[in-house]
Amino acid sequence: MPDYRIERMGAGGDGIAPGPTHISFTLPGERVEARPSGKERAALVEVLEASPERVDWPCRHFTICGGCALQHWDRHPYAAWKRGRLAEALSRAGYGDPEVGPMVPTPRNVRQRADFGLERLADGRVEIGFHERGTTNLVPMRECHVVLPNLVALLPNLAEALRGLNALRRLGSAVINMLDSGPDILLRTDMPLSMPDRRLLAAFAEAEGIPRIAWETKGGAEVAAQIRPVRHRLSGVTVSPPPGAFLQASAPGEAAIIEAVVAGLPRKRSARARVADLYAGIGTLSFPLRNHVLVDAFEGDPAAAEALRAGSNAAQAHIRTERRDLARQPLLPAELKNYLAVVLDPPFAGAPEQVAQIARSKLERVIYVSCGPAALSRDAATLRAAGFKLLTATPVDQFLWSPHLESVVVFAR
Repeated sequence: MPDYRIERMGAGGDGIAPGPTHISFTLPGERVEARPSGKERAALVEVLEASPERVDWPCRHFTICGGCALQHWDRHPYAAWKRGRLAEALSRAGYGDPEVGPMVPTPRNVRQRADFGLERLADGRVEIGFHERGTTNLVPMRECHVVLPNLVALLPNLAEALRGLNALRRLGSAVINMLDSGPDILLRTDMPLSMPDRRLLAAFAEAEGIPRIAWETKGGAEVAAQIRPVRHRLSGVTVSPPPGAFLQASAPGEAAIIEAVVAGLPRKRSARARVADLYAGIGTLSFPLRNHVLVDAFEGDPAAAEALRAGSNAAQAHIRTERRDLARQPLLPAELKNYLAVVLDPPFAGAPEQVAQIARSKLERVIYVSCGPAALSRDAATLRAAGFKLLTATPVDQFLWSPHLESVVVFAR
């Protein structure tokens, strides 16, 4: 069986040997024995010469569960590598050797949102967990060092309840958001819910004190059981998120992002200065921003936009909210001319359509919240070509032990 010398880390968190050959759970400088497992890939068999940066991992599921890729790496070089990913993305965009701030860490067991797989076994039992990396094979969760402990503690009783759910024939999923009002569950199943299913879910919600359980349909989500209102506070404003709403992965990570976004606002501004918050979601950034500037919020998802609007109205936050698909209908230069700045927090694929319009406008400040370095690099290159300079870049380790990176980058011209 061949052995390999690991030269560097790849973007997906794999060690890369000459070839290139990608080998998971390895580190730079290590010599390993691995079994070829596909094009440019090999599966680790044994570490022959370990890196001094290798550490014992805390979770029994590591190397099987796809939730984490880097528990075996000491936290200091791990953080430096993630910070380097942001620097590399900005360098590829044409910003030379960019100055990147220190990595903002997040602690263990703070993830407040998780998308779990569901699988019914041959004996009728239901398992809940994350999938193996790159496969649909489910790893039943017995512990987790990333997700909130009270969320993990809910899973055994949920699995037992779902055993009687007719709508789950083989495979499904459960998105669980830990809101201030308690766990909020959105189920996806391979068959429709029956009336007995709804009674089962209502009884489970009552027994466990779960405010709402919803079920995803082709047209969105419908409430299957609800025992009390759902609520979540965002920078002092109470909102009622729709089922499966996007939340920042953790409260500490969210706080770090908000701090960097607010710090990115121009210091000199009038009392009437107005900012556009694009891809605003349920108001994670809109509500803290309104403490400093006037805010117009734009969001494409109808349920999220309505939650933001209702929360703003109830709190008299005076945020103007517009439902708008920014990929199909980006704000045009004429619409951008009166804004002090634009804050955008797009999905993983970035915002090429909107950034192209920003480049054509006379806007002077862009605060870009990114969850994908590749998309950030592409959009930043567009901004650079339009004359934007890089002011600050803040990496946030929102997704602990994964290769994914959140960042807040401020551009000005």
